[in-house]
This record gives sequence, C-alpha cells and structure tokens, in this order.
Amino acid sequence: MAWTPKGGGGQGPWGSGSTGGGPRPPDIEELLRRGQDRFKSVMPGGVGRTRGLILIGLVALAFWLASGFYRVQPEEQGVALIFGKWVATTDPGLRYNLPAPIGAVYKPKVTRENLTNVGFRAGFETPQEARRQRQGGARSDVIEESLMLTGDENIIDVQFVTFWVIKDAGEFLFQIRNPAQTVKDASESAMRELLGKSGFEFVRTKGRVKIQDEAKTLIQSILNDYGAGISVTRVQLQKIDPPGRVLDSFRDVQAARADKERAVNEAQAYLNEVVQRAEGEAQKIVKEAEGYKQQKIAIASGESQRFLSVYKEYLQDKSVTTRRLYLETMKSVMSGMDKVLIDNQMGGSGVVPYLPLRELGRRGGETTQ
Repeated sequence: MAWTPKGGGGQGPWGSGSTGGGPRPPDIEELLRRGQDRFKSVMPGGVGRTRGLILIGLVALAFWLASGFYRVQPEEQGVALIFGKWVATTDPGLRYNLPAPIGAVYKPKVTRENLTNVGFRAGFETPQEARRQRQGGARSDVIEESLMLTGDENIIDVQFVTFWVIKDAGEFLFQIRNPAQTVKDASESAMRELLGKSGFEFVRTKGRVKIQDEAKTLIQSILNDYGAGISVTRVQLQKIDPPGRVLDSFRDVQAARADKERAVNEAQAYLNEVVQRAEGEAQKIVKEAEGYKQQKIAIASGESQRFLSVYKEYLQDKSVTTRRLYLETMKSVMSGMDKVLIDNQMGGSGVVPYLPLRELGRRGGETTQ
C-alpha cells in the first residue's frame, strides 16, 4: 500500500496516472476503502468493521463536543441557545454550550454606545460615526417626528438623540423584534409627553436640562416595561426652535420683546435714580430740620436756665438785681447808637455844646440802609 515515489511512471499518490490535462481527482470510495483496510491492519486481534466504526464515531463525537467551547470577550455577553431556545446569558470568559446544529451562541457587544436620532436622520449608529458625519455635514430632517405640541398649545420643532447600550443581551435579542425602532418610538413618545406638560419658553430656555433628565428616566421606564434589555445612558437635545415657516416672525417677536425689556429696564433705572436722589434730598432736609430743632431746643433751654438763675439772684437781693438788669438793658440798647455825653458841670461855663445833627442824621441813614 506504499505510495509510488516520484518518477514512477507518472503515477500520483493515489495510484492514478497523469494525463495531459493534469492529475485526476481522487476516488472517494477508493480512498475510504483503503483507509478501512489500513485501520483493520493496525487493530489488535483483527477487530471487525463494526468496532472500528464505533471508535471512529466516538472520536468524531469527542471532537464535535469539544467544538462547543467558546470565548466571550470583555465587551461582549454570550447568549446560549439549545434547539433555538434561549437558555442562558453568559459573562466574559471561556464558556461551553452544545455545538451546532443542536446549540448556537450569539455574542453582541454590550459596551458599545449606540444612538437613535429622533426628528432627523444622519446615517450613523455610534458616537464615533456621528463625529465623522458631523464633519461631512450630511443630515436630513424628519418633520413628522420633530414637530411637537407644548403645554401652552404652541408647536415646536425638536430634534434630539437617545444614547443607549445593551444591558441584557438575551432580552435584547429575543424580547423585542426591532430594538432600534423600539428605542426610537419610546423616545419620541416620552418627549411628546414631557413637552405636552411644559410651556414653550420654558422648554427653549431654562428647561432644556430638566427635559433631558426627565426624558432619560421616562424612556428607561418604557423600555423596562417592554423587557428590552437596554439601558439609556443620556438624552441630548440637538435643536429646539419654532417651526421653519414661522421662524422669521418668531424672531421679530423676540426682537420686539427684547426692545420692550430694554425700554422697561432703562425706565426702571431712571426711576431708581430719581427716587434715590429724592430720598437723599428728603433725608438731608430731615437731618437739617432735626439739627435746627435741636439748636432751638438748646437755645431755649439755655435761656430758661439763664432766666431761672437771674430770678434766683433776684429773690436774694432785689435792688442789686434790678440795677444790674437795668444796666445790661441800657448797654444792649445804647451800644449801637451814636451819642454825645455832656457833663452837668459844664452847664455854667458858657460853652454851648455843638451837636452835628446833620452828620448824626447822615450816619443814622446809612445805618438804616
């Protein structure tokens, strides 16, 4: 049964000669027959064909069973099936399941962050593809999804992205028919519900962060009810604007509202300035009046104390006090007058006193003026 060496009449290893068109394909039946004969020759005691076939089957079975080992990578989860039925979800590592055709294993990536666009289409499914797509600038709006009604009965154009990962690979594969479509429908439904409870201006301005957080929670609740095996990581609002047909009018209204607010602020600033100035002047007048009041009270108190002290001296010696009062009164009256004093002793000397009446009158007039 040894093969003919090279150069032996042009025969190949299967004992067939070569033709002009090249070597002929081996005869399968002949190959099996020779294999069985060689196997019988090495079996002890000349074991029959049946035992040989059983041994071959056992070896083949062992190889088939060994092929059921599989490895789950760290970013994956393994989903094991037996006769098409989901029986287990396995973590990363070396695992075993019955091989095909009885068993099967799916290993979806559970750490990759997927995204679902609502209100527009951009042709990407991961954040990395989204960054590349933004550089290219290709995207299309879906008006049927983006137009939503707010709580104050205004229409708003909303576009947002829901980011999600696979939480349970088995539920993800077998609990829902179309996971990506389910996420989109749940996201759109949750956003419409939240906007229906909120005002237009609130959504466009200070309510963006709150809407994103509440939408994430509500979408996750819906997917949990479905048993989708999906975890929502975040919701990101892309655009919140009035519909395109009324956008110009809306901007005009916003500009008019800004002008109104500016005018109100300027008027309020002027009001505050005038009021503060008036309050300052009022405080100044009040303080001056308080000072004048205290001054008059102090003067009156001093005069009363002086009167009481004089009256006390008067009670002790009336003549002295009366003379003193007379002299003080005459001093205060005569101190500001032009006067000439003539001694009585000069009356018999023959000297006639000269009084400059005109000069005194002139001085008196100047003083009066």
